Amino acid sequence: MTLTQLSYIVAVDTYRHFATAAEKSFVTQPTLSMQIQKLEDELGVVIFDRSKQPVIPTEVGAKIIEQARIVLKEAQHIQTIIESNKDEMEGTFRIGIIPTVASNLIPLFLHTFTEKYPTIQLIFEELLTRDILSKLQDDQLDAGIIGTPLPGNQFKELSLYFEPFDVYLSENHPLLKKESLELDDLESDQMWLLSEGHCLRDQSIDLCKKVKSQRDRNVQFESGNLETLIRIVDQGKGMTILPYLTYSGLSETQKKHVRTFSNRQLGRNVKMVFGRLYTKNKMLHALRDHILSCVPTDLVKQSS
Repeated sequence: MTLTQLSYIVAVDTYRHFATAAEKSFVTQPTLSMQIQKLEDELGVVIFDRSKQPVIPTEVGAKIIEQARIVLKEAQHIQTIIESNKDEMEGTFRIGIIPTVASNLIPLFLHTFTEKYPTIQLIFEELLTRDILSKLQDDQLDAGIIGTPLPGNQFKELSLYFEPFDVYLSENHPLLKKESLELDDLESDQMWLLSEGHCLRDQSIDLCKKVKSQRDRNVQFESGNLETLIRIVDQGKGMTILPYLTYSGLSETQKKHVRTFSNRQLGRNVKMVFGRLYTKNKMLHALRDHILSCVPTDLVKQSS
């Protein structure tokens, strides 16, 4: 039994397809299939039911795969322990980040971080919060950057900054006459929301409790990114909630359509999350410290 064989059965379980698992493992399908067959022969069990499409593990196979994930995770920790004890930080650091944070935060720190730490390779994945937590649990990510409270105590977190919410309004909208807004100003039939799964969608609904649905509209649309919602509002259609850091990326004309809430405590805490058993601490804290040095100081102060 080898770690390579264990990684192959985990890959097949993840993708439920031998060809895809081989591609993701950077080997040919015959090689992957042969190694899995060798492992089954050695153990004297059938790990996958190949008659089903997609491929599924047998009852005993599911138990073996579960243990294989644990073994592979612990084996990876040996390498990260070695890396963490080197004087110079080097290696890969895999980060899952929610889309509504990624587009505004990454450009603030990426260039200067890679200049300061040329031996660290940052690998970003834009994911919804639930997918970040799932990949952290499976050790497919080293850390995540999210904007919602953590469920349970399975993960640890480090605060980054507090990001207030603003309101983006269509041209000639009556609320543009106001210097700042109250929650009661928001209208359910004018609010454009991100699609299901985005934490900013849930936070927008929590802010505007009058937002029940958009089914009373002639047009129903939910987007996966803020840029699309901004463009819809630019066409003279309603309003949407924007995180504070989005403001700097707007045109000068668009900035005139933004109104803040009088209560600047309406917003989200952006944080880094990671597994409870963790060994890449030097990289984690180096990245966090660098992000804090690049984010506007007043946002960092609010989060402390």
